Amino acid sequence: MSLFRRIFVLNAVGLIVATGLLLGPVTVSTPILPGEVLVVVAGLAALLTVNAIVLRVGLAPLGRLGRAMTDADLLHPGARAVVSGPVETAELITTYNAMLDRLEAERAASAAGALSAQERERHRVARELHDEVGQTLTAVLLQLKRVADRAPQDLREELGQAQEATRAGLDEIRRIARRLRPGVLDELGLLSALRSLAAEYTTHGLTVRHDLRAGLPPLTEETELVLYRVAQEALTNTARHSGADRAELHLSPVRGGVELLVRDNGRGLGAAAGEGAGIRGMRERALLIGATLTVSSGTDGGGRGTEVRLRAAAGTGTGPVTTTATSTDTGVDTNTDTDTGTETGTSTGTGTGSAVDPGTGAHAGQADAPAPYGGK
Repeated sequence: MSLFRRIFVLNAVGLIVATGLLLGPVTVSTPILPGEVLVVVAGLAALLTVNAIVLRVGLAPLGRLGRAMTDADLLHPGARAVVSGPVETAELITTYNAMLDRLEAERAASAAGALSAQERERHRVARELHDEVGQTLTAVLLQLKRVADRAPQDLREELGQAQEATRAGLDEIRRIARRLRPGVLDELGLLSALRSLAAEYTTHGLTVRHDLRAGLPPLTEETELVLYRVAQEALTNTARHSGADRAELHLSPVRGGVELLVRDNGRGLGAAAGEGAGIRGMRERALLIGATLTVSSGTDGGGRGTEVRLRAAAGTGTGPVTTTATSTDTGVDTNTDTDTGTETGTSTGTGTGSAVDPGTGAHAGQADAPAPYGGK
């Protein structure tokens, strides 16, 4: 029964009973007798009590709907208000839930478009850095070498310093291009990219241990990119904010998909910390592939660290990944770059935008691509 009918029937019954009593043998003396006062007050109290019960029961679903609206967060999809109560209230809650469905679908579509455009722009900038700026610096380095060969002895030291500065700038350009668009992910696959990421973040005071399991199910390109970016963001936060000296990077198959886990032994988020831009960015990426992201942290400041866990479903791919690696990076680059600035760095034009060196350098906390999440 609708709320309108409940209230109408209740009031109608009360008025009919009162009218029947007035038209019947019941009389009210003048002045009114104590017994008659008691009867009138009892009847009025009963009517008000029943009215209050009907209204509370009928309006309780609206209170629950208000709390559900307050707690609604499109970055935590799936939560819906329970449909209950009178017809009008149930229709209102159903409409609200349908609105949430549309908003989540529209947000997911718009976020997918925005992040896709962001990745394309990263790709373009990385390619231009490598092909244009990198080639220019290489040419400058060669020119400086020719000038140094013909320069007087007293100028060769300064020219050597200029060469070193140019070579350092060229190396930095390559590192930036690699962070913007991980060419190793495109060329060698997810596991090699994650191993390279662990090596990159292994630096003075921080050791990143990676455990990449064999037999991963097929994954789409979008899923692999999201897994890589979430791992990159989590390690960036560890290096910049946690004060940890150890971190772990795990990727393992689970029922129906894969699970990425990044854990450190740092100070944690703390009880009062909220979700910053980094966590929101990771949640946006997780929504793109329908993955589940959980971030947990010690709240007592006892060094329990932070744990980022991403569970993604398997998708169409080229086949199961069979490579496995479990090691503790020591920061030693076994794939030494012997480029002295004399190679031309020819681009293949495939748009990877990076000179791939999976083991290059340890630069934890310097990655500019992902935004650090706040609160730590």
